[in-house]
Amino acid sequence: MTPPLKLCIVGHTNTGKTSLVRTLTRDTSFGEVSSRPATTRHVEGAALLVNGLPLVELYDTPGLEDPIGLLEALDAQRGERGRDWIEVIREFLDGGDAHGRFSQEAKAIRQVLASDAALYVIDARDRVLAKNRDELEILGRCARPIIPVLNFIAGADARTAEWREHLGRVNMHVVAEFDTVVLDEFGEQRLYEKMRTLLDPFRSTLDALIAERATQRGGLVHAAAALVADMLLDAAAYTVIVSEQDVDRQGPRLEEMKQAVRAREQQCVTALLELFRFRPEDCEAADLPIVRGQWGTDLFSPTALRQFGLRLGSAAAAGGMAGLAVDAMTGGLSLGAAAAIGATLGALWGSVGSHGRRLADVFRGYTELRLQEETVKLLAARQIDLVQALLRRGHASQDRLRITAEAQAKLSAWVTQPLPQPLRDARHQPEWSRIGGAGGGGNGGSTGRADARDRLVEELLDVLRPAAAPGG
Repeated sequence: MTPPLKLCIVGHTNTGKTSLVRTLTRDTSFGEVSSRPATTRHVEGAALLVNGLPLVELYDTPGLEDPIGLLEALDAQRGERGRDWIEVIREFLDGGDAHGRFSQEAKAIRQVLASDAALYVIDARDRVLAKNRDELEILGRCARPIIPVLNFIAGADARTAEWREHLGRVNMHVVAEFDTVVLDEFGEQRLYEKMRTLLDPFRSTLDALIAERATQRGGLVHAAAALVADMLLDAAAYTVIVSEQDVDRQGPRLEEMKQAVRAREQQCVTALLELFRFRPEDCEAADLPIVRGQWGTDLFSPTALRQFGLRLGSAAAAGGMAGLAVDAMTGGLSLGAAAAIGATLGALWGSVGSHGRRLADVFRGYTELRLQEETVKLLAARQIDLVQALLRRGHASQDRLRITAEAQAKLSAWVTQPLPQPLRDARHQPEWSRIGGAGGGGNGGSTGRADARDRLVEELLDVLRPAAAPGG
């Protein structure tokens, strides 16, 4: 077996070194991420696993706070030209300055020497300064492959071209771009491919890691689609039967329904955050009204519908509040007249399946309360938006959740179409819903529901998958 690939994460203080480790490991608790300089004071390690085996070891190091002074000290210590730089550096590490003035730099350099390669993290928003040139000179003397990683490239203030030009001047042409806050789905793959060009002995290790990450992401997207599909089927099928005597006192029943649906949506949100390994406090949204892991805009408010370009239908007015429909289906008869003939029609209609059962209930003096189609679409839009944002969120991000224009366009096209067939089917199958106990709910394991869930998952995957694979 090939020994684990040891990667040292180095760079000037406050460039995102710890953020890179958090994002690669999907661990929001690793180290400390802060805008304060010199947050990391000691070397900290983590591992990337493939099939349970640690194939890559990552070592986060303190920032290089005084590279100019350190380079001068190394030049002075070398003395006569011709001495091997590794010898000079090891001599420096054994000296007093490595435990005093340059103690933080010494910790980083020791780890570089103990590693197979170093990832030099650069805040692409910064200007190229003398300290950066000196850092690269010092790292180059350690005789290890150095791969510059341009971080924070998603913002308009990134100086990506300027940094690439400078790195080329110092003979560093293998440069990776990897934003630890706003993720590009294929950015991590390209990062490992860049490493592979300089680390041929570890080619098989990196190939295995690339394949594992692709498999993991595919499984992550599919699992997210399955969670959303389950919730949507529960909501679309959710039905509460109200008797004639209660039809004028629907308010409490409607409020119970709203609370039950809200709880089911929150259950889905919590499950999605756990799936993507985020904590509720990691997610406060700008484009999405998520605050500490909960939707801040009530599902049943007109504002929530307007946020996704949806309008209330006439059924909502019949129900007396946004998002809930009253489906009386009496054909112009009073509920009393319908009840009088319901017993006779019950046996006749009972043999024609769901529609027959529903009509028989109505003629016996009952009516149905269920979600309006626009509300089911709103539920779908909110969860799809959340998944798309989580897919692009780095685990070191301290910014608010946002989604891309491409994702928003795909979502808008999806919600303006009729409900997908699996959800239309669910609206006639109250037994499919696992929300509450009224209306026959609770049986989520039928074959018909499982088939509808699989079909709905495929439709959701079309919205969640990226439009195209990366270029070269």
